[in-house]
Amino acid sequence: MFSKATLDFLGELAANNERAWFDANKPRYEALVREPALAFIEAMAPELAKFAPHFRAEPRKMGGSLMRVFRDTRFSRDKTPYKTNIGIQFRHELGKDVHAPGFYLHIATEGCFLGVGCWHPEPDALGRIRDLVAAQPERWFKVRDDRKFAAQWQLSGERLRRPPRGYAADHPAVEDLKYKDFVAMAPLSFAEATRPGLVKLAGARFATSAPLMKFLCDAFGVAY
Repeated sequence: MFSKATLDFLGELAANNERAWFDANKPRYEALVREPALAFIEAMAPELAKFAPHFRAEPRKMGGSLMRVFRDTRFSRDKTPYKTNIGIQFRHELGKDVHAPGFYLHIATEGCFLGVGCWHPEPDALGRIRDLVAAQPERWFKVRDDRKFAAQWQLSGERLRRPPRGYAADHPAVEDLKYKDFVAMAPLSFAEATRPGLVKLAGARFATSAPLMKFLCDAFGVAY
């Protein structure tokens, strides 16, 4: 699947992030990035079915689990046209427009990692998560501190400086209620990201995120 040559290509793309270079190297992009990514996605489908049957691995060139290589530069000062990482997301079967957490793989020369949860949720979605944390703090602590989960994952994301409006400053989970993202990260070494066993490794680590993923699905009223 992914190889050192994949990482080398991403590094070259970062140094030559322009349309003419990308067009000239499109066959290399296909062979070193898109084809391995689609193979990984296809192989992940039976893995996801074991522990998250309502999430989908869709190995399509467009509109599936592989995120677009083209950057949206409309509101950015950085006008380079291409992403220099590989992003793969496994979304809920109800579709991308439904509030639900997801699974994510990130591969880049700066570092690789697995991610789970809800990154930059919309205000309504964020409110639902916070409401469940506030209503069931003991359940939340059990999720957050689950031994298998905590051994693999680190809660991450942006946080408010003060408690969000509508939640008591002395709430037992107030520090977690400050999160603007409810995501967890698990780093991948370059060796792990480029070895043949990546599918099994990713599946095993994703499986340990079940406590968080189920909690978030419950917040949105969707099946895990």
